[in-house]
Amino acid sequence: MELRSFVLQSNLTPLFPSFTCCVKPSFQSRKMDQKVYKLEISRRVGILTAFTSVVVAGEGIFSTKIANGFDFGFVAPDQTVEEAESGVRSHAQALLQVKDLLETESWKEAQKALRRSSAVLKKDIYTIINSKPGSERPSLRKLYSSLFNNVSRLDYAARDKDTQQVWQCYNSIAVAVNDILSRLYPS
Repeated sequence: MELRSFVLQSNLTPLFPSFTCCVKPSFQSRKMDQKVYKLEISRRVGILTAFTSVVVAGEGIFSTKIANGFDFGFVAPDQTVEEAESGVRSHAQALLQVKDLLETESWKEAQKALRRSSAVLKKDIYTIINSKPGSERPSLRKLYSSLFNNVSRLDYAARDKDTQQVWQCYNSIAVAVNDILSRLYPS
């Protein structure tokens, strides 16, 4: 009903604003002045536009659903070095236990377990590396990079069901985990 009454109104010009525009003269009418059109926006339309933009922007800015959709916790700021050191071995074991799922060729489950265990291990190792002296960090970061690049490769290989690439990446992961743990905890 309201839409019908809106459409049937005879004078709709106040509802639709006109915009300022300069008409560039052509070659023949260079001597003519440029025409400038006035911008006419009624107060009601301006207030309605401002209110709508505030409401729409407010939903986007103040919505916690959108903010919680992103995982900004790459490094757990509240995680101490002691907590990371106590959990790094168990998380490394969880990463290596993906082998059972790979042997049965449960690709989706292997990917899920790989992502779950590698995310926690990544935080732990990163926290430990940052606590080490500056001279030890470059070599540990290189091992860290190698380990998690192979985790990504294994994830893609499992998605593609490429068994040869899967086992090659898994063996590289096992070597890198053992190497990192031996450097972090020399016996």
